[in-house]
Amino acid sequence: MTTTSAPVSTLALLLLGQSSDLVSERGVDCPGVLPPASDPDLVERATAAKAALGDSVFILGHHYQRDEVMAFADATGDSFKLARIAAERPDVENIVFCGVHFMAESADILTGPDQRVLLPDLAAGCSMADMAARDQVDRAWATLREAGLSAGTIPVTYMNSSAAIKSFTGEHAGAVCTSSNAAAVMRWAFEQGQRILFLPDQHLGRNTAVRDLGLSLSDCAVYDPRLPDGGLTRSELTDAKVLLWRGHCSVHARFTTDSVAQVRERVPGIQVLVHPECQHDVVLAADFVGSTEFIIATIEAAPAGSSWAIGTELNLVRRLASAHPDKHVTFLDRTVCYCSTMNRIDLPHLVWTLESLVAGRAVNRITVEVETAKWARVALDRMLAMPGPSARD
Repeated sequence: MTTTSAPVSTLALLLLGQSSDLVSERGVDCPGVLPPASDPDLVERATAAKAALGDSVFILGHHYQRDEVMAFADATGDSFKLARIAAERPDVENIVFCGVHFMAESADILTGPDQRVLLPDLAAGCSMADMAARDQVDRAWATLREAGLSAGTIPVTYMNSSAAIKSFTGEHAGAVCTSSNAAAVMRWAFEQGQRILFLPDQHLGRNTAVRDLGLSLSDCAVYDPRLPDGGLTRSELTDAKVLLWRGHCSVHARFTTDSVAQVRERVPGIQVLVHPECQHDVVLAADFVGSTEFIIATIEAAPAGSSWAIGTELNLVRRLASAHPDKHVTFLDRTVCYCSTMNRIDLPHLVWTLESLVAGRAVNRITVEVETAKWARVALDRMLAMPGPSARD
């Protein structure tokens, strides 16, 4: 099955895993008959299918994936690192991306036309990416144009966005960023214009603007696409140096300053390490802030006996705790917080994808429409041309 990415309609509301909307990041049915999750032979079946496929398949596993899936990954990393790895393997016919929809889109954009990128479950979307649809962003741009502000506004879109939003960014002289290089990309954007439209995560945009660029909170204004003119007056639009799209990560936005205070009370001397997708007051209360790869590197370099509370997706935190038994690694919040859509990728879906390839069927192929891919690649290439880190999200 092939899905082609296109602008997303905001009219229909879908339940995860029910109904069909193949141009949306939101939940869709997964066609085909999956092995039951209780099948005791799943590991053997995955091993056999992967061996039968040999060098024709390469499996990518995002850090937030389940351990049962990561065991079969040929490469692990965050979203952009994995897309770059896929691009560096032009000899591989089939890229199986164990992540979410926008990640598979990025891999398709960066790989060759003869390579196939497969997503084991089409319902593995991203709530953050869903919060900025192309028609919404087009309307926002029209609002800026009518206010005489579009010429001086540079869009910067986070890697965690749909191909359609990356394409919009490329068409309007903007660039993609990761959480590692957001500051460098935003500095570049200010060299090009007077204002930034930051999509789709308001928290990364705000944290970068204030912590790294030295702007004030009053320099930032939240643009709500559900309200006329984004809910902003003409003077608020004009005065804002950074227009923050009203979007967020459903995992990272859950952490609060109460989470930080409670873990410090429970574990004296603990160090708090969070992702910049967290809310601004949580970032201010933390000891360290950085990307997924930064979090991993920090724990790896930490001295034995040190204590850490980590504010990011639970699968990764548990994996870090298991890999570093000489350190006390705990989840920042007491509430379990998996990325629900990332966890749609499980061993039955992976087995089904691999066994389908063995049978000569490429299921759930992700294909970005040519014009969309062209402009999205422009935005990605602008980022890659900048100095500084660009291979981490």
